[in-house]
Amino acid sequence: MQIKTKFHGTIQIQTDQLWNFPKGLPGFENETTFTLLPIEGNNAFQVLQSINTPSVAFIVTNPYTLVDDYSFDIDEPTIELLNIEKPEDLFVLGILTVKQPFETSTINLQAPLIFQMHNRTAKQMILNDNRFTTRHIIGHSKEEV
Repeated sequence: MQIKTKFHGTIQIQTDQLWNFPKGLPGFENETTFTLLPIEGNNAFQVLQSINTPSVAFIVTNPYTLVDDYSFDIDEPTIELLNIEKPEDLFVLGILTVKQPFETSTINLQAPLIFQMHNRTAKQMILNDNRFTTRHIIGHSKEEV
């Protein structure tokens, strides 16, 4: 299928590259189908791109590469929605707010994106954990945190 994107122009993707967010994302409830696209020359970050609305795209990364003590429990509604059976079936990404200079960019640790690899469903889960913020500065390396 062909889609228009925010950062990659018009591209061709396969249906096995789609992720279903049954409830959308907070603030984007009608956006339920996304794809993850690479950022050329940068393996640490990706683009979570809506397949329906080109302007709805988020820069994402693995939060565990930025924060040593990042951990949380997945709530029961998320386990049921994504049909989670074991942790190995999952991966987690966080949404960035990109700023200049880049080291001042932030990642949302309070609302991780949970991806279930086997059924290709995902959800942004809001944590009730005050240890993490919605604006963790990524320039703080793991050693500095």
